[in-house]
Amino acid sequence: MMGPAHSLSGAAAWLGVGAATAAAGHAMPWPVLVAGALICAGAALAPDLDHKSATISRAFGPLSKWVCEVVDKLSYAVYKATRTRADARRSGGHRTLTHTWVWAAAIGAGASALAVQCGRWGVLALLFVHVVLAVEGLLWRAARVSSDILVWLLGAAGAWILAGILDQPGNGANWLFEAPGQEYLWLGLPVVLGALVHDVGDALTVSGCPILWPIPIGGKRWYPIGPPKVLRFRAGSWVEVRVLMPVFMVLGGVGGAFALGLV
Repeated sequence: MMGPAHSLSGAAAWLGVGAATAAAGHAMPWPVLVAGALICAGAALAPDLDHKSATISRAFGPLSKWVCEVVDKLSYAVYKATRTRADARRSGGHRTLTHTWVWAAAIGAGASALAVQCGRWGVLALLFVHVVLAVEGLLWRAARVSSDILVWLLGAAGAWILAGILDQPGNGANWLFEAPGQEYLWLGLPVVLGALVHDVGDALTVSGCPILWPIPIGGKRWYPIGPPKVLRFRAGSWVEVRVLMPVFMVLGGVGGAFALGLV
């Protein structure tokens, strides 16, 4: 799928988690719901770090383009080193390493470790990066015509405000993990969820997605998981734009309403 659909699906997924926790009697504080939705929307773009033309490659100027080139080469190297004879030959790393559950778990663990070990500055860094990505994905039309500096300033302001709100007692710094020293450990969860939602979205397209790597399936270590081919669509097609994106918006709205106790 394309960047906007990925971000919408990520936000909708976290709002759905918020609705589920509310139904279970453990409602999220609203700042956790908002921050988590933004992080998940941004994290849903991150697997495309292996694509030099993806939305994320434009998010931070030359730096993000360089990172995408490095990750593409790394992913391709891992693919070549681990492929079986049944796996297809490739010329690049797109939809390989960064589109697996291993990558999702790794970046989620890294996000939690950064938040816990680096304290407020780690939290601010995570929020800044993901708010910028969320703006690039959810508000992509406006982001394309505005300056990068304006988007970065919006991300920085959003990160600072969210961090200040979350720090207030009862607003969610220690949501889910209440032991001393575990504040913001939960920040890795929307990162993991965003990456996995991205992978599931790509699995619905024609090419499929090797989410289960390195588990071999049918002799292939990079088996492209997906539904029957008749149910798949091309990225950017009318199915994605006119069907899936409106569905994600409705599901996100309903999930948010339930999570906040509005219905």
